[in-house]
Amino acid sequence: MASRQASCCGRAPGCLWLLGLFLLMDASARPANHSSAREKTGHREENEILPPDHLNGVKLEMDGHLNKDFHQEVFLGKDAGDFEDDAEPRKSRRKLMLIFSRVDVDTDRKVSAKELQRWIMAKTAEHFQEAVQESRAHFRAVDPDGDGRVSWDEYKVKFLASKGHDEREVAEKIKRHAELKVDEETQEVLENLKDRWYQADNPPSDLLLTEDEFLSFLHPEHSRGMLKFMVKEIVRDLDQDGDKQLSLPEFISLPVGTVENQRGQDMDDSWVRDRRKEFEELIDADHDGIVTMAELEDYMDPMNEYNALNEAKQMIAIADENQNQHLEPAPPAPQPPCPLPPSPCTRRAFAPLQPAGGAHLAVVPVCTGVSRHRASLPRTRGRSAEGTDHSGATAFATLWEIVQLATFPRS
Repeated sequence: MASRQASCCGRAPGCLWLLGLFLLMDASARPANHSSAREKTGHREENEILPPDHLNGVKLEMDGHLNKDFHQEVFLGKDAGDFEDDAEPRKSRRKLMLIFSRVDVDTDRKVSAKELQRWIMAKTAEHFQEAVQESRAHFRAVDPDGDGRVSWDEYKVKFLASKGHDEREVAEKIKRHAELKVDEETQEVLENLKDRWYQADNPPSDLLLTEDEFLSFLHPEHSRGMLKFMVKEIVRDLDQDGDKQLSLPEFISLPVGTVENQRGQDMDDSWVRDRRKEFEELIDADHDGIVTMAELEDYMDPMNEYNALNEAKQMIAIADENQNQHLEPAPPAPQPPCPLPPSPCTRRAFAPLQPAGGAHLAVVPVCTGVSRHRASLPRTRGRSAEGTDHSGATAFATLWEIVQLATFPRS
């Protein structure tokens, strides 16, 4: 496995291949007894009109857990799905080489932190455009009269309809101010959504959202006011002493629950270690051991250029083998020496081969520097005829693959 990775590094822009491997590694974003928001929402109906729990290109999930796919999202953008662990290495190398050429704006065959910063900002902008398109589609669904403004009641009807309630019945009850019978979980979701709706409604508040305000409702990461609201929600969930800021113990505190096996314990240990590092090195800007709402807001802002530059430097540091603060193409990997004796191999002769068993072989090209006897030997598995172990990679084996034996009956 190691030799394969080394070979890959020699063909792709070397540093980028190491970076690609890093991007595909799973991060310990969640403890063992806490499933991700995306896993919880995996059973949602497609027509449910809910703000997403996961926000592409944002470092924290809506529930305060680290976004384990953040590095992929800001480097690969919409192409992240093409770089799965089981993707064909050759195709992945080609894609990485293409990315290298696009990031290297000044074509000096080196990628600087500034160039990578611009690339990260561009990928973040791609995610924003995706969010805009998604929001427009949902807005049309909840704005049936097409007046460009959506009331809370209109949204509530569509939301409950997506949860299996009869749309006409719900609309009629809301119109008559009658009681709606919904389960406790749905009622809690509605209350949280209404708070979010109020926050997205720019003053003067009328509970009617325009298309831009509806975008802020679904994707608070792209609105300064809604980003503040999202930060407050995260701090509220993690803050244990009520001081509206986060200490390290609060940020790395494991959720209530027991872990029953070593694998779960290892996951928890890794989760705590990752969050501690994130808190101390990135979120706590003044390193005073306390994260304020302002610090958390700066950390989570996807359009923060300073954060993008830090992310670029971090990515380069991972793969910067010669420590020159740049990503560069690696030189071609040296070819392994041929285990066969030296031979001219500058011309080819045609030699008829006569195996045992009363069959003729087609006339095939054979390198003049190799005896016909050796060329006609049966192929062994990782060992040459003389008994020298070449792990299946000898020139003899390669020669036997090149020499295509076509057997036909004697005439």
